[in-house]
Amino acid sequence: MNPMNKPVNQRAWLLILPVMLCVAFSAIVPLMTVVNYSVQDIISPERRVFVGTEWFATVMRDEELHAALWRQLGFSLAVLAVEIPLGIALALSMPAQGWKASAVLVVVALSLLIPWNVVGTIWQIYGRSDIGLLGAALNGLGVDYSYTGHALDAWLTVLVMDVWHWTPLVALLGYAGLRSIPDAYYQAARIDGASKWAVFRYIQLPKMRGVLMIAVLLRFMDSFMIYTEPFVLTGGGPGNATTFLSQYLTQKAVGQFDLGPAAAFSLIYFLIILLLCFILYNWMQRVGTQSPEVGHD
Repeated sequence: MNPMNKPVNQRAWLLILPVMLCVAFSAIVPLMTVVNYSVQDIISPERRVFVGTEWFATVMRDEELHAALWRQLGFSLAVLAVEIPLGIALALSMPAQGWKASAVLVVVALSLLIPWNVVGTIWQIYGRSDIGLLGAALNGLGVDYSYTGHALDAWLTVLVMDVWHWTPLVALLGYAGLRSIPDAYYQAARIDGASKWAVFRYIQLPKMRGVLMIAVLLRFMDSFMIYTEPFVLTGGGPGNATTFLSQYLTQKAVGQFDLGPAAAFSLIYFLIILLLCFILYNWMQRVGTQSPEVGHD
């Protein structure tokens, strides 16, 4: 019998049927519902009017949305600027093997196990000037610190809170990339008398490029969708200092019950994240192809 004419068993597709159903009900169906809401004016549960792209035009002219978008971009870029170098430095300082390596891995990963709302509550107490260690210490040093009264203090507190919570993720990914480098590269570097900076630039950093790309994309997407921590810590205040895009969307949908504009903004929000991640990924790919290869002078 000719093996080219052998019938192909397609029953393996049945194994992914549960996954496809879960994706349909958790992603596709809600997305189609949002699309439906975005082109209608929902007057009541029984009455709705088709308005086309009116809500999209209304949302795009919203000055509060523009302010929240710039505020969100600044926060996400600040997160990447702090967490990526700090995570790399932490990964480089972690022991490579033995019981110390296991202990350090557990300690570093502890903050990742804390739920988002608990993180906000921890820093809410930590930053208070009466009972919080951070707030009391800063006020004791003569610093007029108040995350509930000063916009800059609130923004910096949310940034430091996010750095504390998610830098270990970057460190763990970087650590995994470092452990995948064969010892032969380090032996060749020692024979050539390479400095620590040369080892990092020509061996460690190029080999970590893949995991660092994942870390950058994950942290950018997650920071761009941040909601729970600043909501618990500051409630979006003082004023609108920490009202990011996700909280602005929640205020539209839940607070004001403007389902049409909220649905239109949800789709715009989704497209913004996709576009920025696409640009960031292609930029990192281009930078990676231009980076110096291992062994070059």
